[in-house]
Amino acid sequence: MILADKIINLRKKNAWSQEELAEKLGVSRQSISKYEGAQSIPDMDKILKLSKIFGVTTDYLIKDEIEDPEFLDEEYEESKTRKVSMEMANEYLNLKEISAKNFALGVSLCIISPIFLVISSEAYEKELLSVPENVVDGVSLTVLFLFIIAAVGIFVREGMILKKYEFIESEAIDTDYGVDGMARDRMEKFHDSFVKKNIIGILLIVASVLPLSVGMIFSAEDMVIAIAMGFLLALIGLGVNFLLRTNIPMSALKALLEEEDFTRKNKELKKKIEPFITAYWILMTAIYLGYSLVTNKWDKSWIIWPVAGVSYVLYYLILNFFLENNFKK
Repeated sequence: MILADKIINLRKKNAWSQEELAEKLGVSRQSISKYEGAQSIPDMDKILKLSKIFGVTTDYLIKDEIEDPEFLDEEYEESKTRKVSMEMANEYLNLKEISAKNFALGVSLCIISPIFLVISSEAYEKELLSVPENVVDGVSLTVLFLFIIAAVGIFVREGMILKKYEFIESEAIDTDYGVDGMARDRMEKFHDSFVKKNIIGILLIVASVLPLSVGMIFSAEDMVIAIAMGFLLALIGLGVNFLLRTNIPMSALKALLEEEDFTRKNKELKKKIEPFITAYWILMTAIYLGYSLVTNKWDKSWIIWPVAGVSYVLYYLILNFFLENNFKK
């Protein structure tokens, strides 16, 4: 194992970012990046410093034939990690690419599910449909629930397929030689597509308000507004689809590299946050179903979900702030 891979593995085992290691070593983050990318080699003074920082012998660092760490402190206990082979890493990334498309479809189905309900309900109110109200409501709700059932089916199926690799995103991992290099190479190749599709997704979501704005400017008719709302939801669904199809594979690459949201510290923090997130969405579901069943205003109650989505961002940030501060203590 070469020095570059040893630095990467030791940094990960200590749950340090490149910036944190750079600060300890007294160099720039770019220097650490070059060390880990085998683009440059640290001088002997830096090797000695790295030896002390990681608690390993200099022989282990500079001799490629020494594969297992030789620790300076005999009482040093290596943190428990799960091994990830090259074969496992490739299968995980390939599954995540496929899952991203399916998961994005499921989320889009949830977003567009109220469209038929909103438009058909308004059409009935304007007497554009010559069928009984119970038929309109029944068909509209059936379409809504079919979309949601299909989405839930997708989520469950993808979760089962990826279950064996859940540990990569939630536990400390130790990747085999070459895995980090492979992941960085795939990340570099994926970068341009990632940026383009993110821009398209964001623009679609921003543009989603245009149909509603135009409808309100040129007509005050409720039917026009209902159709505009349909276009709004469709554009949001399409925009979110673009974002998920690119961000899920990128997150998988970062999980393998244990970077950003997937450092070991953040993985521990995530375990503390997850119960609160689950409780939040259970509460939102209860509010939606309770309000809808009591008032029978299914054509209006769907607005709970966009509000819940926006509120969730604020809820998560506050939760993350308090738990992170508590985690540091």
